[in-house]
Amino acid sequence: MVNSFYYHLARIISILFVPPSFTIILFTYFAFAFESDLTKRVILLIVAFTFGFAFHIILFLYLRKKGKLADSDASVKEERTLPYLISTLIYVFGFAILLLYEINIISTALWFCYISNTILIMLINKIWKISAHTMGASGPFAALCFAAGWQSLLFLPLIVLIGWGRIFRKVHTLAQVTAGALVGFISTYLQMYFIVNLF
Repeated sequence: MVNSFYYHLARIISILFVPPSFTIILFTYFAFAFESDLTKRVILLIVAFTFGFAFHIILFLYLRKKGKLADSDASVKEERTLPYLISTLIYVFGFAILLLYEINIISTALWFCYISNTILIMLINKIWKISAHTMGASGPFAALCFAAGWQSLLFLPLIVLIGWGRIFRKVHTLAQVTAGALVGFISTYLQMYFIVNLF
């Protein structure tokens, strides 16, 4: 009974905190924190919802329906390459729109990280099934730390919780979850730092 409860809890956590969820949350914050122009704020929100959330959820559901993914966790490593590749292209289109409308550098830098980090995880995944969930959470977490300060560390337990959910359901090992969190955080923070300071 107890194990059943924890299993369902872990599953709920995995469903709620899929990587696109953080895209919506963080870019909504960035839109109101860094965009004083209403038009740019609306553009950022629309791009975040469509190119950062909706299209990725639709893609996942489509691939599941077509049998391209074995289960809702995409637990087969080899099946992850196609969604990563298509997701990268979706992010590129969104990035082009942000550049076109000259969206704030903080938001644009983070969006670029979504492109580069997706390529990075796609390459790593060919060898090792690193956790997309913890990487997808720690990347936005790094951006929040960069933009809002280290008080953002208050959200660190959420990443630990997500990692626990993936381990408990045996989707990933502790090493894969930890690597995802570290790669996502370090990669995003460094890219944000250099992009914002160079441009």
